Amino acid sequence: MSDPSPAFHEHNHDTCTHDVLHYAEQMVAREGLRLTAVRRRTLEILVSEHRAMGAYEVLDRLAADGFGNQPPVAYRALEFLVEHGLAHRINRLNAFAACMHPGEAHSPLFLICQSCEAVAEAPAAPVRSAVEVAASAHGFAVERVNIEVLGTCPTCAKGDSAC
Repeated sequence: MSDPSPAFHEHNHDTCTHDVLHYAEQMVAREGLRLTAVRRRTLEILVSEHRAMGAYEVLDRLAADGFGNQPPVAYRALEFLVEHGLAHRINRLNAFAACMHPGEAHSPLFLICQSCEAVAEAPAAPVRSAVEVAASAHGFAVERVNIEVLGTCPTCAKGDSAC
């Protein structure tokens, strides 16, 4: 995961969207899963935003696309995406963001802009290593590391009205 997350940088959005969706389609086919229309659209919504989105915000977008307006519609799709590494739950915001590096073994460091709620994934291998060393001193085996860092994205730091 050496490339910076596109959330805070100019990038070809069509390419990142295509790459994430292409990976999702290959992964579900390989694992015998189903990327239903609602799951696919949920992933598209998350990728299109490059920020954390609450389940009800996702539900509103799904309902506008004709997928129904009952909370389980969004929650089931989001649960599937998180379970299969296609999205991350951002606990601090009680929200979800698309995984921009699906299929890669990584422990992302979530950089969360407090102003616009953009979320970027940054490599966190050194941080995870430090956590594992500290945990092993107590006989604790680390299964997952979820690090959320609050701050200000480059756009908001410049005072850009786009945030």
